[in-house]
Amino acid sequence: MRYLPLILALVFIFNTSASAQKYFTKSGNIKFFSEADLENIEATSDQVLTIVNTETGDMVFKMQIKTFQFEKALMQEHFNEKYMESEKYPDAQFKGVIVDMDKLDLSKDGMYDVTVKGELTIHGVTKTVEVSGKVGMKGDKLMTEAVFPVSLADYNVKIPGTVKDNIAEVVEVTVKATYDKMNK
Repeated sequence: MRYLPLILALVFIFNTSASAQKYFTKSGNIKFFSEADLENIEATSDQVLTIVNTETGDMVFKMQIKTFQFEKALMQEHFNEKYMESEKYPDAQFKGVIVDMDKLDLSKDGMYDVTVKGELTIHGVTKTVEVSGKVGMKGDKLMTEAVFPVSLADYNVKIPGTVKDNIAEVVEVTVKATYDKMNK
């Protein structure tokens, strides 16, 4: 229920056209990977709320930082308390558009290369980003995926000097989602 106000707001924002095709999931997946000399760090969240309007190409992703799950509990604690300051900056989000949406044939199964442009907000900092990814259909499901780098310094995520060699300055982020068509 913690997502209900957000879902209602996103539905309202995306309700620009009665004939628009909107797809939704609250179980999108975001994974990040940090490769470092001493230890690789990986975390995943399957609690990502996302909506795509296939008529306009508009898309929104939103997640709570604390939903990232780590292999080691201590890593998760340090991530939330020391690096991401999850109490102060509880969410990450992306609002943007699939710029080449009009070139896609979503009436049949298949994946298409796309470019997505928008605003990525992490740790209270918003940056304009452009990401290559894929969008397509499988049956009646819309699918999206992308892999892109995120520089921690760009989002003011501070890494203490004592563990600087343990954490990469740029992490690899992987986003995947499978959407259901929203009822009108």
